[in-house]
Amino acid sequence: MQPPLLYTYRRCPFAMRARMALLQAGIEFDAHEISLRDKPADMLRLSPKGTVPVMVLPNGQVIDESLDIMRWAFDGRDASGWWQRAQSPGCRTLIELNDGPFKQLLDAYKYPQRQPSGKGPVFARDEAVKCLLNPLEQALSGNAFLGGAEPCAADIAIFPFTRQFRAVDANWFDAHAPHATRLWLNAWLASELFERCMNKLEVRSP
Repeated sequence: MQPPLLYTYRRCPFAMRARMALLQAGIEFDAHEISLRDKPADMLRLSPKGTVPVMVLPNGQVIDESLDIMRWAFDGRDASGWWQRAQSPGCRTLIELNDGPFKQLLDAYKYPQRQPSGKGPVFARDEAVKCLLNPLEQALSGNAFLGGAEPCAADIAIFPFTRQFRAVDANWFDAHAPHATRLWLNAWLASELFERCMNKLEVRSP
């Protein structure tokens, strides 16, 4: 059977977590790396909102939300409990914080020139720490992962955004971010799953 087609962009955190879920679930897929400045017409026809990831299943079904791709990946393929552990109230709350207010603050921190508030990147950074990094620290207190002793889908749903947050000012993050959160991030950065997820692909012609 033809594998699913995944329109992706290597550095996009939403696409990153979709790729990590597919890889962890052992699903073969055809990754189509796009250019954000020249998006494929086929992708735009399938998902007019124009954001990645977009996955096309062999039966023609289109899934264009990263969490839905993750859910599909683990459906019936979750013997290790990755998706199940991520359904705890604590993990679900962390994902909601990540995808909602934290993502907005991350954008304000990373692209302060685009923000109308005028409060500046330091304000956005400090609010982002209070919004998500402090709750992550609490969840990781005594635990290696967000779901407890074993990794779960919540880890890979949130990790790419924390990685992006650190990249804005790595020196500040390494000196001031909460300790357990730094250790957690570093462990994922060094993981085989992340290494496989970040294999470089040639951008295909649109």
